[in-house]
Amino acid sequence: MTASDQTKAANQMWGGRFAEGPDAIMQAINASIGFDKRLYAQDIAGSRAHAAMLAATGILSDSDAQAIGEGLLTVLSEIESGAFAFKVELEDIHLNVESRLTEIVGEAGKRLHTARSRNDQVAVDFRLWVRDQCDAVIEALAGLMRAFVAQADQGADWVMPGFTHLQTAQPVTWGHHMMAYVEMFARDRSRFQDARKRMNECPLGAAALAGTGFPIDRHMTAQALGFDRPTANSLDSVSDRDFALEFLSAASICAMHLSRFAEELVIWSSAQFRFVRLSDRWTTGSSIMPQKKNPDAAELLRAKLGRILGATVALFTVMKGLALTYSKDMQEDKEQVFDAADNLMLGLAAMTGMVGDMAANRDTLKAAAASGFSTATDLADWLVRSLNLPFREAHHVTGTLVALAESKGCDLPELPLEAMQAVHPGITGEVFSVLGVENSVRSRMSYGGTAPDQVRAQIARWKEQLK
Repeated sequence: MTASDQTKAANQMWGGRFAEGPDAIMQAINASIGFDKRLYAQDIAGSRAHAAMLAATGILSDSDAQAIGEGLLTVLSEIESGAFAFKVELEDIHLNVESRLTEIVGEAGKRLHTARSRNDQVAVDFRLWVRDQCDAVIEALAGLMRAFVAQADQGADWVMPGFTHLQTAQPVTWGHHMMAYVEMFARDRSRFQDARKRMNECPLGAAALAGTGFPIDRHMTAQALGFDRPTANSLDSVSDRDFALEFLSAASICAMHLSRFAEELVIWSSAQFRFVRLSDRWTTGSSIMPQKKNPDAAELLRAKLGRILGATVALFTVMKGLALTYSKDMQEDKEQVFDAADNLMLGLAAMTGMVGDMAANRDTLKAAAASGFSTATDLADWLVRSLNLPFREAHHVTGTLVALAESKGCDLPELPLEAMQAVHPGITGEVFSVLGVENSVRSRMSYGGTAPDQVRAQIARWKEQLK
C-alpha cells in the first residue's frame, strides 16, 4: 500500500476534516493496534450487542443488523484462525474490525457506529477484558489456595520454627505456616471479587462524552454483555479507568504475597536451612558448579512484583493529571494492564506448581524448631500460671535462664532442674512438660493458633469453601 493509499484508508474512517494524512512518526505514536488487538473478542461482542440494540430500537433495520451480526462473526473467525490482516494505518482494533466488516457486508457495516464513539467503545472493550482477567485470577487463586491447603493437611502437626526478624521465635506447625498463605491469598481473591463487582457497569452508549440523541436502550446492551447496569454518568463513563487501577492495585498486593513466599522458598531450600526440597521442574543448575540446584522459578517470581508494581505506578501517573473526559494519554492504559495480567497469571501458575511439588523435610524442621530457645515464651507463661509471677518478672527470670543455657552451650530443656532453681527456687520438675516443642504447639489452642487441632479446623473450613 502506498503512502497515498494509507492516507485514504485512515481518512475514510475519521479524516473528513483533514486534507493530508498523518506523518509517519505521528502514525507510529498514534497507532495502538500492535497491542490493543488483544481486545478483539470484547470489541466484537460489544459491537454485536450494539447492533442488536440499534435494531430493537428501530435505529437500524433488522436486515442490516443481521448482516452486521453475521459479518462480525466472520471477522472473529478470521482473527482466531490467523487469517485476519491487521493494518497499522487503521490505528486500533475498533477501526480494523469495522473496516473489515464493511468489506464483508458492504454499506450496512458503515451504519454500525451509529450512536456510539470510540471513546465509549474502548471503555466497554477494556472493561470487559479486565473483567475476564478478574475471573481468571480468581480461579487461579483458588487453585493456589488448594495447593497450600494440601500441604497444610499433610503436615498439620509437623513442628517447625516460627520466626520474627528471621530469628527463631516460637515453635509453630508446618500446617499453620501453610495456612497463613491461604489467608493471604483469600484476601487477594476477595479484592479481585470486589473490584469485579464495582467494574460491572456498562459504559456503552455514553458515546463521545455527552450521551446520544438517538433513542438507544443502554440497559439492553448492558444486559447482553453481562453487566449489572449501565453507568450513570456519560462524562465519567468515558474517562473512568478506576477498574484498571483497582485490578493493578489488587495484582500488586497479590504479587507481593507471591514474592514473600518465593523469598521463603529461596531461604528454605538453601543448604543452610534444608527445610524444603523443590522439584527439578522448578529449579535449574549452574553452568560451572555441578552441585547447584538453584530456585530460579522462585527468584523470578520475586522479580515479577517489580513489573506489576511498576505497571500500577505507571497508570496512576498517566491518569493523575487528566481533566474530564477522554484524552489520548489514556491509550497508554492497556499495555501496563496487559503486562501485569500476563505476569500475574504466570506467577500464580508457577507458584501453584512449586507448592504442589515441594517436599518439606520434617526431621530438619523439627530439629530447627527445638533450637534457638524457641520455648522461652512457654517457660515464661508457665511461671505466670504455676508460680503466679507477674509476667514482667517471669520474663526476667526466663531471660536469665536463657542466658544461663547459652553460656553452657545447651538449650532450655537441657538445663538441670537445680540450675533453674538457683535462678528461682519455685521452679519444679513440671516445667519440663512445657519445654518440648510438641507440647508447646499443642498448648496454643486459642482461635487461629498453631495447635494441630486448630490448624485442622481451619483446613476443614477452607476445604469446604474451596470446593
